[in-house]
Amino acid sequence: MQALRKFNQFTLKVGSWGTIFFMAVIGVVIPYEVLGRYIFGKMTIWSGEISTYSLAWASMLGGAVGLRKGYQVAVTALVESVPQSAANWLRGTAYVFSLFFFGVMFAWGLYQTLYNYRQTSPAIGLVMSVPYASLPAGFFIMFFLTLEEFLAFLGLGKQGDEK
Repeated sequence: MQALRKFNQFTLKVGSWGTIFFMAVIGVVIPYEVLGRYIFGKMTIWSGEISTYSLAWASMLGGAVGLRKGYQVAVTALVESVPQSAANWLRGTAYVFSLFFFGVMFAWGLYQTLYNYRQTSPAIGLVMSVPYASLPAGFFIMFFLTLEEFLAFLGLGKQGDEK
């Protein structure tokens, strides 16, 4: 469990810095695009693609970081209204379904990344595997963060793990 925590700390750090980087790219490119279009009357062909691909990466990495920090929407009315044993069963079931979903989405994203390696973007000629790789990267982080929470929920790694 300690190794999983350290791994997740590393992936969260990478995800956080990646989110900051891609948001900064968006923050520079979008105003540049607006200035070019409305003030100078000319728009570069690459700015739309860069901002779109940066948004994909920022969304997936930011979603993973937000998952750890609890920023996702949760409907807890049912869990809070049932006895503790039923609530624990519902939480465990939710973890299992989440792990399944993140695993399937990781596999699908990896498939899309590999499937589109020969395709290039029209404006900048970027191999489309680069923006598609945001899917498996984000869902990979989400899977392991949820796995850590699930193992803690099951009570694994609580005693003697902090050495």
